Amino acid sequence: MRVLAIDTALGACAAAVLDSRAGAIVASESQGMVRGHAEALMPLIARVMDAGRCEFGDLDRIAVTVGPGSFTGLRVGIAAARGIALAAGKPAIGLSTLSALAAPHVAARANQVILAAIDARNEQVYFQVFAPNGTTIVTPRLDRIRAAVVAVPVGPAVITGSGAELVAAYWPTRSVMPRVEAVAAPDIGWVARLGAAAQEEGAPPKPLYLRRPDARPQDAGRLPRR
Repeated sequence: MRVLAIDTALGACAAAVLDSRAGAIVASESQGMVRGHAEALMPLIARVMDAGRCEFGDLDRIAVTVGPGSFTGLRVGIAAARGIALAAGKPAIGLSTLSALAAPHVAARANQVILAAIDARNEQVYFQVFAPNGTTIVTPRLDRIRAAVVAVPVGPAVITGSGAELVAAYWPTRSVMPRVEAVAAPDIGWVARLGAAAQEEGAPPKPLYLRRPDARPQDAGRLPRR
C-alpha cells in the first residue's frame, strides 16, 4: 500500500509517502511554520511525490490530520487531501493529531500512560489520554491544564505535544514526574503509518473542532431573511 500523508494542523507543513510493501517512508519533508500553510503545501507535496518517484495514480489512499489544531491549517490540509483523493479516485482518511502524537510512544512499548496535549492558549489544552497499548482512557477534549493533569492515572507517564511543558509545570510534586517530549507537530511518518493501518470510513475527512472559532458573526448584525 502506498499512502500520501499530509499534516498542516499545527506547527508544521509536512507530507510523506509510505510504501507499506517496502516497509518504509520513501520520501518526506516537514517545514516548521504557524502561518503560510496554504502557499507552502502543494509545492511541498510535489517535491515529496517526486522524491518518492510516485504518481498520484499510484497511491492507495491519502491520510490527513483533521485536528484538533489551527482552524486555518486544518482546512488547508483537509482541502488538499480531499482534492487529491477526488482527482486520483482514491480514499482519503482523517486522523486525529492527538493520536499521531501518541503513536511513536505506543510503538515504543514503554509501559507508560501517554498524555498527548496541544497548547490551546488561555491556560487550556486539547488533550487525550492513552493506555500504554494505545487504547483511549480519556477521549479528546478541551479543558484547563489542571484537568489534564488530574485525568492521567497514577504511575509512569509520558507527555507529548506542544502543551507538554505546560502540563508538566502543573504536575504534583509528590508524584513521579512524567517524561516530557515537547513537539510542535506530529512526526509525519507516523501520520502515514496510522493512515495505512486505519479503516476506511467511506466519508471524506472533516475537521475535528473541540471549540468554536474565536471570530464569529454577531447575531445582532444579521439581516432578517425574507
